[in-house]
Amino acid sequence: MTVGVQLGIVVGYLLLALAVGLVAYRLADRTAEDFYLAGRTLGTVVLLFTTFATLLSAFTFFAGPNLAYAYGPEWILVMGLMDGIIFAILWYAIGYKQWLLGRQRGYVTLGEMLGDRFGSRGLRGFVAGVSLLWLFPYVMLQQAGAGTALEALTEGAIPYAAGAALITLFMILYVVVAGMRGIAWTDTLQGAFMLVTTWAAAAWVLASVGGPGAATDALAASEVGSEFLALGTDYYTPQWMLSTAITIGFGVAMFPQVNQRFFAAGSKTVLKRSFALWPILCVLLFVPAFMLGAWGRGLGVPVPDGGNVLPVILGEYTPAWFAALVVAGAMAAMMSSSDSMLLSGSSYFTRDLYRPLVASLGRDLSTRREDLLARAGVVCFALATFVASLYNPATLFELGNAAFSGFAQLALPVLVALYWRGTTRAGIVAGVAGSQAFYLATLFRWVIVWTIGAVDAAVQAVPILGPVLGGFSPALVTVVTTVVRDSYLGWTPGIVGMLLGLVLTVGVSVLTSPAAAEERTLYFERLRAD
Repeated sequence: MTVGVQLGIVVGYLLLALAVGLVAYRLADRTAEDFYLAGRTLGTVVLLFTTFATLLSAFTFFAGPNLAYAYGPEWILVMGLMDGIIFAILWYAIGYKQWLLGRQRGYVTLGEMLGDRFGSRGLRGFVAGVSLLWLFPYVMLQQAGAGTALEALTEGAIPYAAGAALITLFMILYVVVAGMRGIAWTDTLQGAFMLVTTWAAAAWVLASVGGPGAATDALAASEVGSEFLALGTDYYTPQWMLSTAITIGFGVAMFPQVNQRFFAAGSKTVLKRSFALWPILCVLLFVPAFMLGAWGRGLGVPVPDGGNVLPVILGEYTPAWFAALVVAGAMAAMMSSSDSMLLSGSSYFTRDLYRPLVASLGRDLSTRREDLLARAGVVCFALATFVASLYNPATLFELGNAAFSGFAQLALPVLVALYWRGTTRAGIVAGVAGSQAFYLATLFRWVIVWTIGAVDAAVQAVPILGPVLGGFSPALVTVVTTVVRDSYLGWTPGIVGMLLGLVLTVGVSVLTSPAAAEERTLYFERLRAD
């Protein structure tokens, strides 16, 4: 099958999704609430699948199977089981209360909700800034995934940069036109499509190799041995698995594109049905996707450095047209995440950063101007992440894990604020800022160490200061690298940062008094569904 036919399948799928989005656009109201939240009218099936498809991404379809290929299938326990349960619990604990507040006060973003409670435009902007900071690498992840997928599918005929550019252009076109209603509808189509194609892919590969027993036996007989299938390895330690599951589960709840869906349910019943069905949907998708990666190791499928196992194993055992269809499904996963990310990023920018700035200058932001600004923001953000993705600075797993852990730092301060009246503005600011600073320091420790050395060298070069103040860098570097590390008794920096944020939020709140503008009863009184 020619590259042209393979690309035709992928592009045809993209155009089908675009057509659904255009139909939804024609039926949408031209209001901010409809553009960002589909008018808070989503039913169970659409809410469940749009949240599901929004969560799924290149991380699911490429990084997950790659991890199972490299280290074994225990990754299913992290993403498929633990995160299915953890996120469902958080959907109830955080999402239900957010939904009640959103209906009562008209909130569209997390920043609006926190800014009102604590009477602070600064906090509102700070939360939006933190969210946009972590959104950037996660959008990059989708573009990098699309580039590598198309390059593998076409055996290099479509280079990485061209694949990333294709998905970027489509995302811009789609989000600028469709808004949340169109995105939710296509998410439903894409979520169902992903489930069907993933199970079909697993069935096709297993039928080709003699069934799941034969594939598992081949894995046990391969160079990795039966230990590859056993629980507990040097990589999958209990601390690492728990840390990763917790930071991913809490990070997902704070993802702007997922968190905004907490506001979008049409009723309390819709919300409760959705989070009850969530774990089932996770297991149905993650088990076949990740097992394909693990079985690929036993079947001796060669994966090139920097490549993804899923397209390679499909190319080995299924017809080219089917492999193209599954890759189209994987690209649908990337699009369904990316379009929602761009829409949420736009809402955070316009409503939490630009609108308060304009208001502080004593001017109003017209609906028309806000609409244009939101769409322009989508274009600029998508192009910036595309340029950054061309440099491919890290693996898909590294990019995704950094974003998950970064968002997870927000979760405990928000949870404390929702359920403890004693939370003060100073407390939640300290919790969010402290945990973010700590986690960023762990990611960019090398920058801190380099800066210390550079400052020390500059001081030593000054004749008067050098003998007195110079030579401090070895001691200071030792202090920094002792405090800021890659691992804490096997636990990841992400989980340590979350605990730090919890301690700071509670501790500083106890030691400080509420600001005059705070509404301490906002999250507790007259808050109930019809």
